[in-house]
Amino acid sequence: MESIRQMALHDPLRLVAPLCLLLITVAAGFLLRRVLFRALHRWGERNSSRVDTVLTQSLGGPILIWSLMIGIYFATETLDLPDRSTRLIERTLVILTILSLTMMASRLAGNLVRFYGTRVQGAMPVTTLTQNLAQLSIVLVGILVLLHQLGVSVTPILTAFGVGGLAVALALQDTLSNLFAGFYVSVAGQVRPGDYIKLSTGEEGNVADITWRSTTVRAPSNNLIIIPNAKLAQAIVTNYFLPERRMSLSIPVSVSYSSDPDQVERLLLEVAKTAAAEVPGLLAEPAPSVQLIPGFGDSALNFTVNCNVAEFVAQYRVQHELRKRILKRLRTEQIEMPFPTRTVYLRGEAGG
Repeated sequence: MESIRQMALHDPLRLVAPLCLLLITVAAGFLLRRVLFRALHRWGERNSSRVDTVLTQSLGGPILIWSLMIGIYFATETLDLPDRSTRLIERTLVILTILSLTMMASRLAGNLVRFYGTRVQGAMPVTTLTQNLAQLSIVLVGILVLLHQLGVSVTPILTAFGVGGLAVALALQDTLSNLFAGFYVSVAGQVRPGDYIKLSTGEEGNVADITWRSTTVRAPSNNLIIIPNAKLAQAIVTNYFLPERRMSLSIPVSVSYSSDPDQVERLLLEVAKTAAAEVPGLLAEPAPSVQLIPGFGDSALNFTVNCNVAEFVAQYRVQHELRKRILKRLRTEQIEMPFPTRTVYLRGEAGG
């Protein structure tokens, strides 16, 4: 670099052509980037594909770095530099190449997991943790390649990491337990983003994301519940989306003992089947059913209307609509839904 400094002090005109060549190359790379990205966006809109998004997010920075590297290479070729300066520039270009390729591959891996991970049969659920793991693996490979290119032996570094890893593991025990618990939860596939879960401790909601430290659950009240991964792995979890989203729903109905049970069963079944074709979330298959269960109560006959809803959150609207329709139908048929009653017998003493 001393020769370039001397050239700038004594003969600056010699640097004009290389600088212009560098600026032209960078400007051409920027223009090529805009044209390429516009073409990708048009292609993605026509094909309803996310390939344009994956490529633009992955190639945005590296294209500018590559154009800068090409400009530096062409600029140095026009200068008569000493061998030492030439080797230094070549080494710098190699480092920039490895860093840019690592950055591109890391972004590409993260975007592929993000947009196409759910399409791979048997793949891990797409979470922030899985994206970070995919990107981290690429970065580690890039660092190893860079160290090898710089002539640094990797074996002593790995040995040092192995010895120091024990101390780090002891110091970060809670953090590492959350990390491995999150990895286990993601690999097991029993809790996935979007699933509606309920913990034995009472927290419930849709899983929003799984990160390296915690799992975020969006409660029905639209608040976020942050659960440490270690706590989630140890809790008893009910997943209302597995093995499928469909779930059964039971609605108790009580009528007077003076009612005809066959008539009550028939009209409840009619209400349920009619509602299945009209109420969103209520499924016609499997077909609704009515049973005299739990049966004989203290003051009423207790029926149960059994049906199926599309998913957990649909049960609230379905219960609301079914109960209104059942109440209206029972009033139309003049079938009484009695209040709890008790009969009290009073006996007096003889001669009293």
